[in-house]
Amino acid sequence: MKKSVIREFREAMSNLGSAQDVATGKVTLALSVSDRRHRATTKFIHENNFEAAWSKILMILAPASQNSWVRIDAVCGVQRRKMTGLQRELKSMKRMNFWRRGLSFDADFHSALLEMEINGHEFIHPGEAHVIGENKTGSWLDFEAIARYLQTRDGCEQPDLAGNQYIWSFSTFGIFSDGQHIWPLATWEDGTIGVRRLLDPRREITDYLIAGESYLARQIQDNGKFIYGYFPAMQRVLTNYNSVRHFSSIYALLEAIAFTGKTEDFDRVKRALKWGIDELTITHDGARLVIERPKKGTPEIKLGAQAMLILALCKYQEVTQDIQFTEVARQAFYGVQAFRQSSGEFNHVLNSDLTVKDHFRIIYYEGEIVFALLRLFKLTDDEEIRQLAQQTLDFMVKNDYGKYHDHWIAYATNEAVHVFPDNREYMAMGLQNAFDQLDIIKRQITPHPTRLELLNATMRLVAAVQRTGNDDLLENYDVQYLRAVWIYRAEHELVVGAFEPEVAMFFYKPSKFYGGFFTRNDHFRTRIDDCEHFLSGLINYVRYNY
Repeated sequence: MKKSVIREFREAMSNLGSAQDVATGKVTLALSVSDRRHRATTKFIHENNFEAAWSKILMILAPASQNSWVRIDAVCGVQRRKMTGLQRELKSMKRMNFWRRGLSFDADFHSALLEMEINGHEFIHPGEAHVIGENKTGSWLDFEAIARYLQTRDGCEQPDLAGNQYIWSFSTFGIFSDGQHIWPLATWEDGTIGVRRLLDPRREITDYLIAGESYLARQIQDNGKFIYGYFPAMQRVLTNYNSVRHFSSIYALLEAIAFTGKTEDFDRVKRALKWGIDELTITHDGARLVIERPKKGTPEIKLGAQAMLILALCKYQEVTQDIQFTEVARQAFYGVQAFRQSSGEFNHVLNSDLTVKDHFRIIYYEGEIVFALLRLFKLTDDEEIRQLAQQTLDFMVKNDYGKYHDHWIAYATNEAVHVFPDNREYMAMGLQNAFDQLDIIKRQITPHPTRLELLNATMRLVAAVQRTGNDDLLENYDVQYLRAVWIYRAEHELVVGAFEPEVAMFFYKPSKFYGGFFTRNDHFRTRIDDCEHFLSGLINYVRYNY
């Protein structure tokens, strides 16, 4: 690595403040380097002053490749704690993988781990009784795995870590470089700690969306089926599958291709569509229905899956101008009729013989089907489709669906104002759907890309309301606050939910996951629908904001 580049690293570190520990006078730096193909190697350097520590950084970086991913962390905020106290805290954590501190088993950092080393190897395990989102994690430190890792990393045998009376937790500040740019790493307690501070949000979001499109396209196998996802922290591939997510991921990928211009990926999308139609649908009296065949339980036909099939087919025709699936879309619309009750409402889930399995399954199915129907109406100009969408919207208004704060309701109402521009009830429902939730959306630390999707659609809805002279509907809402939350949420989603290199480098095969998006509290799970929602949210944000 060029000396001039290493000098830039040093200047960037110096600009962040002193790395000297006030209590001990020592300087502790952690250097992590990855060739992009292999997990980063981390070296802790504990010296009397910055000069001595940096001389070792220089020696390690000199032979490194110029395009290496390099992260330099300075240790700060060191706190000695009783091991028993730390273990109690871990057990009471509400979410897996949300331990956001480094740990050292000695005061001189001979046996130390960065936060991302801990999480990238999942050295903190959840208890057997933990159910995500329902109870405390009951987490515990895997001392044996930590000892093996430290011995491999540092080349020396580790003492009995579990027998330590004390353990030292610490924070860090530092920089990351991908060989072209240098980013300071965030130190804020808002979920972004240890990840880049965005310097040029528009460019950085756009760059990651290009990588995200490539990532999702790579998940389509030769037969058209997606690789469903991974648990990167566990080095496991997900083996289950879901018909809804198959078609919704195709929709998002088509949005991404239209955004990036990577039309060479259309062949992959067509392959995925054909596989989905052949393997995930059945026909009945001229209607085509999406069928879910779970590993456990009986097959079922879901209204939401029907909506996703229609949306994927419409988006494919819109983006490619290829009309070969027009008849399949028409068959899918006929399939929607199988869910209708005499009252005009929908049953949510059917058995494979079209008898009713669940009258109600989940609140967002109506929003999904309205959005799908309106997109199909846009392509066909079929009055029967328009009327069915209108009947469903009227049902949603009557049953106060605006209180559910769902992104599919936002999509549906935003689409509805273009087809029914004089219907103020649809506008009011869409506005209520978002504005009543803004404070909660703003405060949420964890990634939640569907919230960004909701905000995107609402921003467009507000513009439509104003454009049509219905400003009085906004009288009780703060449009400026909506915009502020929208921008904040978009940038926050990227930083806390994307496998940016400074995060990916701590997992096996880092370049494999770059471009993906994750759910941190589920073993950093990256599933096709995780990618789908992030891509749709961020693409529409960039399109509408810049």
